[in-house]
Amino acid sequence: MKAIFGESSCIDSWMQLVRKVSWNFPGLETEELIDEHKHTVLKFMNKQQAICVKDESTVVGVLLFSRKKNMICCLAVDPEYRQQGLASMLLRKALDELDRSKDITVSTFRENDDKGIAPRALYKKFGFQEGKMIEEFGYPNQVFVLRP
Repeated sequence: MKAIFGESSCIDSWMQLVRKVSWNFPGLETEELIDEHKHTVLKFMNKQQAICVKDESTVVGVLLFSRKKNMICCLAVDPEYRQQGLASMLLRKALDELDRSKDITVSTFRENDDKGIAPRALYKKFGFQEGKMIEEFGYPNQVFVLRP
């Protein structure tokens, strides 16, 4: 398995994964919000800012990033495929696409949030440092920053 740019032909499989992990992502609580997210993913795909890992034709890991904002926007791995290095694979590919001469940011869960244990460890492993506290989709988060 390897990280590749997502294409519109894999959107259905991509969205199956999103539905599977939506409970873990503020802003994806309803079918309407998931449908809006689908349109967002397609836009990212058109700009080659969507990365996925597939097992055969099934999308098992996804990452959206923004070159304009120099940030990681969303990262998710199918629970059945966790602990296999897929998140690191996705993040490495995204970091190769972003401007390493500037700060790269990502918003993730706060320290005492159980949902944040794995993502915070991943970002710290890559050298991200804790930044300011924020709120997104009505949920308390924290920005992590990877300095040049």
